[in-house]
Amino acid sequence: MRWTLPSLALLAALGAVAGGCGGGSATSDGPSTGASTSTASSENSSTPESPGEVARQRLGLPPLPANSLLPGYLLIADRDNNRIIVVSPDKRIVWRFPPAGGLGQGQSFAGPDDAFLTPNGRSIITNEEFADTIAIIRLGQRPRISFEYGHAGSPGSAPGYLSHPDDAYLLPNGLISVADIINCRVLFIDRHHRVARSIGRSGDCSHDPPSSLLQPNGDTPTPDGGVLITEIGGWVDRLDRKGDLMWSIHTPTGYPSDAQLLPNGDVLVAGFDTPGHIYVITPQGRVIWTYGPDTGAGALDRPSLAVPIGNHLIAATDDYGQRVVVIDKRTKRIVWQYGHLDQPGSASGFLNKPDGLDLIK
Repeated sequence: MRWTLPSLALLAALGAVAGGCGGGSATSDGPSTGASTSTASSENSSTPESPGEVARQRLGLPPLPANSLLPGYLLIADRDNNRIIVVSPDKRIVWRFPPAGGLGQGQSFAGPDDAFLTPNGRSIITNEEFADTIAIIRLGQRPRISFEYGHAGSPGSAPGYLSHPDDAYLLPNGLISVADIINCRVLFIDRHHRVARSIGRSGDCSHDPPSSLLQPNGDTPTPDGGVLITEIGGWVDRLDRKGDLMWSIHTPTGYPSDAQLLPNGDVLVAGFDTPGHIYVITPQGRVIWTYGPDTGAGALDRPSLAVPIGNHLIAATDDYGQRVVVIDKRTKRIVWQYGHLDQPGSASGFLNKPDGLDLIK
């Protein structure tokens, strides 16, 4: 998600070599297939509660006060602090992973790049982009990594390998989707660590969806069972549940990041630039809303994700600004932030390259 095109081209070639040497087996770094099967199959069992309600119970989070500015808690992937945290609207860290002693034997956790609730709220799925792995974290009194895919620190394209994975999601059907950036593909992985489906293919990094993709960094699930793919180079593509292309639009930025589908069919997308921008774009490619001051406290530095959180609010990761911000869409002003502008840190109130977020409500 955070690479220039020349660097990506070089890494793609290296990834292909690593993949060829890596063999075709699933990763041995994670739990056994049996443990993974149990995790994936139980993740999508039916529940009468919303994912947010389940997550709040498992995290031990109290209900929000009636006058809360934010409609929920923010789940933040604090990448360079090697942690995932939950922050309350009054800016307190109320949960973090990993806790002391929270990793199993042989497990690692380095640079979580995104973090999303699973469909039933019982777990968090994360991708460790620069470690070339993805993981599912089972929530509870003793949260733990219950599923892994990839080989830590060993990028590749063979089965069981990834090369800079981005935006991992657990889907309602039990598959995991992930944008495999350097390999120029979006993968759908089953609970047995097998690739069930692929959009694009390793070694063909050109914009011609769905046959080939140009370094995809986003694969957001859509309500109709399709996927919204973001390609480095300037493209956002919507595919239906069959994998057929519905439309493809070119964005004002050459580095769109993690596009989200709005309820009315428009697209919300961050521009990973300096100064950074956030756009709302129609399926016809028309920009109808923009946020992006050039200077001052409101200016963004390489934002990678913007998501609507309700009440006319947009939450965004200001990655190199070292903060997560909430923007009022009507006034185009930052009304809430966690982190200190341009000041990385790990103490309370600080972040270091926050790269992903989700709303727990």
